[in-house]
Amino acid sequence: MELFDKCYSFTRAKETMKTGYYPYFIPFTDTEGTEVTLDGRRLIMIGSNNYLGLTTHPKVREAAIDAVRKYGTSCTGSRFLNGTLKLHTQLEEELADFVGKEAALVFSTGYQTNVGTISALVGRQDAVITDRDDHASIIDGCQLSCGKMVRFRHNDMDSLDRALGKCDPDQGKMVVVDGVYSMGGDIAPLPEIIPLCKKHKARLMVDDAHSVGVLGKCGRGTADHFGVIEDVDLIMGTFSKSFASLGGFIAGDEQIIHYIQHHARSLIFSASMPAASVAACLAALDVMRTEPERCQRVLDIGDRMRKGYQELGFNTGVSETPVIPIVIGDDTKTFMMWRALYDAGVYTNAVIPPAVPPSQSLLRTSYMATHTDEQMDRVLELFDQVGRELGVI
Repeated sequence: MELFDKCYSFTRAKETMKTGYYPYFIPFTDTEGTEVTLDGRRLIMIGSNNYLGLTTHPKVREAAIDAVRKYGTSCTGSRFLNGTLKLHTQLEEELADFVGKEAALVFSTGYQTNVGTISALVGRQDAVITDRDDHASIIDGCQLSCGKMVRFRHNDMDSLDRALGKCDPDQGKMVVVDGVYSMGGDIAPLPEIIPLCKKHKARLMVDDAHSVGVLGKCGRGTADHFGVIEDVDLIMGTFSKSFASLGGFIAGDEQIIHYIQHHARSLIFSASMPAASVAACLAALDVMRTEPERCQRVLDIGDRMRKGYQELGFNTGVSETPVIPIVIGDDTKTFMMWRALYDAGVYTNAVIPPAVPPSQSLLRTSYMATHTDEQMDRVLELFDQVGRELGVI
């Protein structure tokens, strides 16, 4: 088979485009957080990870603008060589303090953070144990590590115990879980996971991409939410969500972070975060600490919308955070509902396999602290209308 044959035979996406139900790579012409503009139309955005609504916060905007004026648009080098600014190390110090760890290390994206951290720590003689619903960046990091990878059923502690038991008692082991799962909106039960890690002498890494800014005091994450910071070895987070920027970080004991800093290929061989992104993160972190009401607001909105959907008859799965799936099941009906909501003035995300299990296609909805009550009332009204028209409820 010639190399490009697979490209020419891939027709599914273009066929869907022709039907008018293709929900991906749609270019916005304007965005103000809770609303976006598409083709001259205003839509309520309930598909963003801008949980605290900080992309339009004056402090965050001004910090990024000031950084461009001072440092320019790029560091033009990797952290390892010429791409580290004092801003980077300041952010790392403040993040470590925020999540309760000795040290932190900043990467250019959240994806690179997981890939670099896992592949640096897990060697050929080690094992990495992952939840079946873990993010793709975790899976890719495991594959690049060349270590033994064992997966367990989602949030199933008996399955985790068995997975850990399959590993050699003498080999290095690390369990990696999402703090909040990006599709289901449910929380990893850290108080149950930690005893199993201790029983099998495994380290624990928590991906808090969707947890920082949402769970814990001032949004400090899942470990803080459960009061188990000391028992979690590594805390990972991203800046493309609550931090209203781009990048990621890993936090833990100083010696562990020092090792990752000198062995993570995605850090060493990639250009560093530009100053504007770092400055935006620092400003967002300051807002989290000084405006904790934003964290409570987004949780309250999540509770309200989840209850509203359930009362209408929608299946919201196991969600317990501001990430609320509307489980539909059938791919075609999922696309149809996405399009009907789009036409009615609501933008959400259509998710189909392999991003979710077979027959579990869904609309992924997520909320911001800056959403208004009037917007949420309108969303529920339109979901009710469209859901009934399509026979979903």
